[in-house]
Amino acid sequence: MPDLYLGLISGTSADGIDAALVRFDDGQARLVFGRTYPWDPMLRAQLVALGQQGASLSLDAIAELDVRVARAFAEAANLALADSGTVAADVRAIGSHGQTLRHRPWGPYPFTLQLGDPSTIAERTGIATVADLRRRDIAAGGHGAPLLPGLHAALLHAPDEDRAVLNLGGIANLTLLPARGEVRGFDTGPANALMDAWCLRHLEQDYDRCGAFAARGRVDHDLLERLLDDAWFTQPPPKSTGRDHFHLGWVEARLRGDEPAADVQATLNVLTARTVADALQATQPGTGRVIACGGGVHNPVLMGALAAALPGAIVESTAAHGIDPDHVEAMGFAWLARQTILGLPGNLPSVTGAAGPRVLGGIYPA
Repeated sequence: MPDLYLGLISGTSADGIDAALVRFDDGQARLVFGRTYPWDPMLRAQLVALGQQGASLSLDAIAELDVRVARAFAEAANLALADSGTVAADVRAIGSHGQTLRHRPWGPYPFTLQLGDPSTIAERTGIATVADLRRRDIAAGGHGAPLLPGLHAALLHAPDEDRAVLNLGGIANLTLLPARGEVRGFDTGPANALMDAWCLRHLEQDYDRCGAFAARGRVDHDLLERLLDDAWFTQPPPKSTGRDHFHLGWVEARLRGDEPAADVQATLNVLTARTVADALQATQPGTGRVIACGGGVHNPVLMGALAAALPGAIVESTAAHGIDPDHVEAMGFAWLARQTILGLPGNLPSVTGAAGPRVLGGIYPA
């Protein structure tokens, strides 16, 4: 059987569907092809709106959206095959993250819900699809996230340096890679999700290109302290979060109402850097290198704020290690698909808090 897998993910920002073809040689992952395919603008707007607190849909509308998302994922997969010159028969499986609608892994009935019917993906691509990769970990008492520290450890661990891998998606999350000791990981709070939403509202742009909007403003330190006063930030790991907690309504509840829009954007930028730095100081204070991936890597204002907040560490992109920062997450879901196909665990209990290692997700044959 081929050892080529295709990972698909659309993260919290819903800024596109990332597709990564990954070949595994002796268990080592190598990116063969990676590309991001755009959402239909109307569908993306609906997905972003649904991530906000209080948004709701009828049961019929959610079921239809599940199929629409799956068709978009299948189209991205087929485009990735065509653009890379790969035939479907050469891909052993697709690992599909889907689009998160809700993620609430706490309370008496913890749950997570990702849209993107895997049967539709398998039917439209002709490739076995592995999906629903978070719920088994939650059933075992975990948070179902982050799920990629195992891949981060395989790609970026160093025996002579305490490192952290920082994913700057809609939500920021850390993987702690001590030179010696167990791998840990957790979400640290908002990254691009709040900045993108604020930018869309005030500039009608999907994101703050190169951090230009934030660069026009000044950090409002009183607002920053009100934002930091959320009890979620002081919760110990394991922990995870999403747009249903950190949304525009969450920001607006902490505004006086007269703040310049650019100042709010600058403050949200520093909020991400500050919460990452605080989390590292609390959990791995000797971190010598922070290796970043995700869309936030392309925001020099955010990367500068991180470097300022972490003066004792080198802050750099995964590109410095030969790994495209835009496709690390999609590579991870190719890796998770392979773990499931081989009957191997995909979670790390030291990260998610699950009762033990588990084989994740379900396999939907072609």
